[in-house]
Amino acid sequence: MTDKARFLVSLSFEEVSIPPFRDILILGRKCPQGKVGVSTCLNLLAPDDFTLVELEDPLVEAILVNRRILSRMPAAKIIEILREKVFPYILKGEVIKVDFKVRTVYDDFEVTLEEQDAD
Repeated sequence: MTDKARFLVSLSFEEVSIPPFRDILILGRKCPQGKVGVSTCLNLLAPDDFTLVELEDPLVEAILVNRRILSRMPAAKIIEILREKVFPYILKGEVIKVDFKVRTVYDDFEVTLEEQDAD
C-alpha cells in the first residue's frame, strides 16, 4: 500500500487599506523600523494625515495619531487613555495598531422656538 500526500488549504482574504491602519500606531521602544523610519514611510503613503508624538515612557517611544482624531481631542488626553488601557500590554520592540473611534454625543437639550410674525 502506498501513502499519498494530502494537502489541506485554508484560505481567507480581505481588502487592505494603505496605510494598513487608520487611527493610531504605537511604536514600542527599540522597534526595528524606528520612529523616523515609520514616520517617513507613513508620510509617503499618507502625506500630512498623521502626527508623530514622541513620549517619555519606558515601553513606548512614540505614537502616530491621525490628525482628524487630534481635531476632536487633545494629544494629552489621547496619551492618558492609551497609558491606562493599552501601554500595559506593549512589549519592547512592538508596533501596535490601535482602533480609536471618537463619537460626539449630546445629552437631551431643549430647543426654544420663537413665534414667527404672521403677515
